[in-house]
Amino acid sequence: MSDEPLTIACLCAAWCRTCDAYREVFESAAAELRAAGHTVTAHWIDIEDQADLVGDLDVETFPTLLLVVGGEVRFFGPLEPQPETLRRMLRGALEVRGGAGVMEAPAALERMLRVLAG
Repeated sequence: MSDEPLTIACLCAAWCRTCDAYREVFESAAAELRAAGHTVTAHWIDIEDQADLVGDLDVETFPTLLLVVGGEVRFFGPLEPQPETLRRMLRGALEVRGGAGVMEAPAALERMLRVLAG
């Protein structure tokens, strides 16, 4: 299992009731991984309130999840808002070794990642 840091971000909107219900699931999944000894940074991003951060990223479906392991994007896209789907996705990203599962990030996503990395 990977010991590389995991960054997860959920892109949502304040008016989205699905996102409201999903936030607890998202935070719980991050906490479970931390409790298991993983280094996890979790971000809840409102695409309207944090429009400068999101920039030109085209987010049309909520929730949209970003998964980054060791600085490499493993997933960016909409995700069914089910607790076990998120947990399975996170575990899978951490189990991948080497460069497998890495996706090329668009420039707008790269800019957002630099800001999130601080």
